[in-house]
Amino acid sequence: MDLFTRVKTRKDELEESALKFHQENPNVWILFVKFTREMTSRGFNNYSAYAIFERIRWETDEADVDGKSTFKVNNNHRPYYARWYMQAFPEHRGFFRIRELTSESETAKNLPDLTPKDFPYVDQ
Repeated sequence: MDLFTRVKTRKDELEESALKFHQENPNVWILFVKFTREMTSRGFNNYSAYAIFERIRWETDEADVDGKSTFKVNNNHRPYYARWYMQAFPEHRGFFRIRELTSESETAKNLPDLTPKDFPYVDQ
């Protein structure tokens, strides 16, 4: 590696994961934009990407044959959707209050995305 090769960060990994999810689930972006626009049209100057994600879950989820959720959206994607929205619609810059991504200063970890199976319920 030469001096000018940028080291991959944890932020790079998380954003790549969000982009992959976005490409595989374009409807999430459509809903994110729709629900965010609903909030701006209701007069909100800022809102929560977390709340938008929860509404997406509410609107899209269905139960499988075992009565479990069929649709998963990784919470790690929220900051990227918020940033992408404000990039795509600069007139709404600042609508989502964003924080510094601490993962920007961490080196890549080559970790797999966590799934609900990584967090078993205690009552099962």
